[in-house]
Amino acid sequence: MVDETPLPHTLAITVDNESGALARIVGLLSARGYNIESLTVADISEQHDVSRITIVTCGTQHVIEQITAQLEKLIPVHKVTDLTAAGNHVEREMALVKVAGAGENRVEAMRLAEIYRARVVDATMESFVFEITGSAEKVDQFIALMRQIGLVEIGKSGIVAISRGSEAG
Repeated sequence: MVDETPLPHTLAITVDNESGALARIVGLLSARGYNIESLTVADISEQHDVSRITIVTCGTQHVIEQITAQLEKLIPVHKVTDLTAAGNHVEREMALVKVAGAGENRVEAMRLAEIYRARVVDATMESFVFEITGSAEKVDQFIALMRQIGLVEIGKSGIVAISRGSEAG
């Protein structure tokens, strides 16, 4: 029996770096009712003609296979890799977290930042901006703790992922 529990999957999609490519991919997923939980895009070629889109979406294995097959049919798409199904891969997310606080709250924010290896990238007498990088869970845990201290604002990059080993994903 196949497990039909919807799980998050990280998809790495290489596409032509052209106007409208991202819109076509996002449109394909949204038209079929698939939610995008995280999305990052970057130019990855020396000639600036290929981009890599990393999408995290949730679905059963069957749904993810359907999404992959539909994406592979799009003209700007070169390759789709389900990094989750492929096995070992590395995922990271970056966030900028602005926290207001004075006195003990400032001390506690700095103590937690040290534990989570967050860097102070801006500081005033009333606030800090921390940069934190790591797994999505680590970033979310840090943000949850900062909410209790005086969270003001968050900017998150979305998940970036790559397969492990010597082969391209």
